[in-house]
Amino acid sequence: MSYFDPYEVYNSRQPQAQGLLSAGWRPYYRQLDLKFLADLAIHDTSELAHKWFNLNSSLANIAGRNEYAWWANFLNLLSADARYHLDEFWNYITPDPPYPDHRHVDVLSVETPIKSVLSRDCIAIDHVFNRLRELIILKILKFLGRPSLVTQYYLDRHFYLPIQQFTTWERLDVINTAYAQWEDSNIWLQIDNLGKERRMTLMARDLTPLVQKVTHGLAVMLSGYQSRVGQIQAEFPIRSFPADVQSFTDAVQQAVLDQEQLAVLVSGEPGTGKTAWTQAVAKEILVPLGYVTFILDHDAVQNFIPPTYLQRICLIINEADNLAQNRSSEVAQYSNKTEHILSLLDGTLYRSVLDEVTMQSEQRLVILMTCNTTERLDPAMLRKGRVDLTCEFTHRFV
Repeated sequence: MSYFDPYEVYNSRQPQAQGLLSAGWRPYYRQLDLKFLADLAIHDTSELAHKWFNLNSSLANIAGRNEYAWWANFLNLLSADARYHLDEFWNYITPDPPYPDHRHVDVLSVETPIKSVLSRDCIAIDHVFNRLRELIILKILKFLGRPSLVTQYYLDRHFYLPIQQFTTWERLDVINTAYAQWEDSNIWLQIDNLGKERRMTLMARDLTPLVQKVTHGLAVMLSGYQSRVGQIQAEFPIRSFPADVQSFTDAVQQAVLDQEQLAVLVSGEPGTGKTAWTQAVAKEILVPLGYVTFILDHDAVQNFIPPTYLQRICLIINEADNLAQNRSSEVAQYSNKTEHILSLLDGTLYRSVLDEVTMQSEQRLVILMTCNTTERLDPAMLRKGRVDLTCEFTHRFV
């Protein structure tokens, strides 16, 4: 389907508009749509008639000046004043260029490229979440491929980029705000120029299937100000663990399938394979089910809120006995980490970020925790409804 006038010449004295033309953009000309015009004639008859008579009256005034010769009046019909009235009427009887429908849409947005500066106003977990959103959006754009339409509005004119000239999003010239559409799937991308950065916003009826597709096997590691986003790795397969651990793993797998939220705590001396087991469970059980894995240190866990754009999340917390310490101890009284992990386990924090739409969808959270001993844990950690499954690892594994 073609929306555009074949003429490619646009006379403009504006340097930036000329820059768009030299970059391959072309003026977008509105096309007559007979169905749209018929709807106007039926449902907006009086306004259509008013604008029609107003156009003829304006053109008659332009062409009927008594003090000028007929040929001068004819030339006046080509003046900017006449073009203004013609454009006004033409814009009324033709449909607007395609725009995204912002009502009832799923949105994923990020300012890119992500700044690497970390400060008290931008903690590490916020930086990682921004990088994660950027990565997901770029992966979705790569998966979608070349759009069916790219437009932008500047100086009261609409421009479009011929699709055959599209190369990459990084090389796309955006002066104001650009829109891209994938017509078959009704997905839109909005790019706002913020100077050195851009804001990229994906819009669709439901972005969940796309997010799940591009985040398959994705893992996020954050320790202090060191972070990494990549694929989950596991050095040892589940079937290499002792028989009792394998039996416990089978129970965990069944609970993952049955419960929307699951918390698992494994304890044991160093070298019994607790950390290796959590990574094996994430890779062999959770990744095939579409879970995104977060391996976070204590400070990151304290500021962690499950992002709603991810439908299934696995959170790995190592050395939980240093995080959720008994609140009767003097050390724990100087920190709110215990309260935060408890709220994360009982679901109050997790559910507090879900709106009515996401609450009706299949939102799932699995928390895998390790500790050397349960003696230092706050007793509330082990209450029913917080930790669902526990196991003590006794065999020396590593």
